Amino acid sequence: MRAALSEALKTAMKAGEKRRVSTIRMVQAAIKDKDIEARGAGRETASEAEILSLLQKMIKQRQESATVYEGAGRPELAAQEREEVAIITEFQPQQLDEAETAAAVAAAVAETGASGPQDMGKVIAALRAAYAGRMDFGKVSGLVKAALTK
Repeated sequence: MRAALSEALKTAMKAGEKRRVSTIRMVQAAIKDKDIEARGAGRETASEAEILSLLQKMIKQRQESATVYEGAGRPELAAQEREEVAIITEFQPQQLDEAETAAAVAAAVAETGASGPQDMGKVIAALRAAYAGRMDFGKVSGLVKAALTK
């Protein structure tokens, strides 16, 4: 991940793509902050799962900002946020589609032995461990809840 970001930054700088350069630098700075936080917890660097989670969080923030900008009549700022989302998304692994997500939820429910809504936390934790950065957990929680209330 880190090597891919560095290569992308070099390529963007050579091509003179200012938005791409600034977005990649922003991502690298956020990863560096995560590394500092990890050192405080006694680890060398942030794990890949933590980095993927960070990227997902950055994407969500920008999507929300774009929505706010649209509502405030600032389409140019909304477009900027959407460009950043597109750039950050390039560094994430392929997201699971709906069928794969449903299968992963069913497998996690069976694996954890969850029997009702009170076990939702166990199932979500298992999914986070196995699929960090590959699924939207805001949407997945609804699927887990539906699977556990059957």
